Amino acid sequence: MIKSLKNWWGRFLFRDSGILPTKRLLVSYLVLSVLLIIGSRIGATSWEVVFGANIVVIGISFLDLFLSPSKKEISIKRVINNEIERGIPYTINLSITNTSSKKAYFQLKDGLPATFKSTFPLVGEVDKQSTAKSSYTFEALVRGKYNIEKLYFRYTGVLGLWEKQKTFSLEQIVKVIPDLTETKQYLESAQKFLLHEGSKIRKHQQGVGEFAKIRNYVVGDDPRKINWRQTAKLQEVMTNEYEPEHGKYITVLIDCGRMMGAELSKVNRLEKSLESAITLCAAALQNGDYVSVLAFGKEVKVYVRAAKGMAHLQEIIHALYNIDVEASESNYTSVFQYLQTMQKKRSFILLFSDIHTFLYEERGLQYLKRLRRRHVFYMIGIEDELLQKRVKERSVNVQAAMLKSVAQEQYLFKQEEKMKWEKQGLHLVEAPEEKLAVTAVSYYIDIMNRGLI
Repeated sequence: MIKSLKNWWGRFLFRDSGILPTKRLLVSYLVLSVLLIIGSRIGATSWEVVFGANIVVIGISFLDLFLSPSKKEISIKRVINNEIERGIPYTINLSITNTSSKKAYFQLKDGLPATFKSTFPLVGEVDKQSTAKSSYTFEALVRGKYNIEKLYFRYTGVLGLWEKQKTFSLEQIVKVIPDLTETKQYLESAQKFLLHEGSKIRKHQQGVGEFAKIRNYVVGDDPRKINWRQTAKLQEVMTNEYEPEHGKYITVLIDCGRMMGAELSKVNRLEKSLESAITLCAAALQNGDYVSVLAFGKEVKVYVRAAKGMAHLQEIIHALYNIDVEASESNYTSVFQYLQTMQKKRSFILLFSDIHTFLYEERGLQYLKRLRRRHVFYMIGIEDELLQKRVKERSVNVQAAMLKSVAQEQYLFKQEEKMKWEKQGLHLVEAPEEKLAVTAVSYYIDIMNRGLI
């Protein structure tokens, strides 16, 4: 296909600019042709009538071009958020301005990436010398940084016989970050978020933590915490309230290795782990703790240094939003060595990874033993629903019995290896996909309340 023909074909496929006949014009011309052919067959049509009819149709079509606005008289503005969450519907608002004295009927397509889900074309009309407001919704299915540049616009005049086409260059950078629904739920009400998942925040040990406030004594409070000075002053029984000490160090590790690309019911393991890790970071930062994050695969991909304050959450999100799954296995030994050099202070380390793969890392156990001397280490993974299903299902035939036998063997192996690691003081936890975030936050709260850091 020659270059000029490619350009015309691109214009016909809703690209760049040009003028195209509409279906109305083609159908009208087809009907006229059929009538002329029938007339010629029966001898009722002369060459003068044929030429005259074609001249009239062509004239009317050119009149339609004249009655439609010129391309210079149409302008568009697009309003879109610079930062959006994956899988959440958003609205893009468009302002279409027509400065001519002629009305226009339009349809448009926005130049969204292939990973954005929306419905096009968008149809509407804009009156003469006015601005029309239009909008459409879309969802971003994959995290990352995207450049939304072009908007393809077609419009017709009153008769709708010819369609003018124009491409607007409206370049805008959009960042698609992880879904923060669970994080927002926790920040709105931590207790409600945990209770919804069947858990609740546990009380810390008596007398452990730092003084928070003095409040009225209620039934069930520890009498040893009664503040007798304030009780005598206010003539009401007052008690001291304590909370876990703040300013502790939390280190979140996120595995980006090959097995983290395994698909779950809606997303893959890395996506779910990333959303849960951000929720954990929000919980720790809200409590006044220092949070650092490390994402790794074959080597360290992202490291965010420890800091506190909710403003640090944005720094973590912006550092992690573009990470993806690697095709190779993760190098746990390398990341643990790196962590020893970067994290000198005692901290709570929580690793999001695939437990089944991690159990085969014998060399990693030696480095974890060293980490365990200074830090509290937990690893959390997503429960294998298929394995659990195979273990519990009935053996109705030989094939089902074989599948169940293999599943039970893998399940027992995993339990034995987990016990071996837990004897070394390294805790490995598996949680269902939908409860990964609440499980991670619950363990963090438990560690803080027990004063283990």
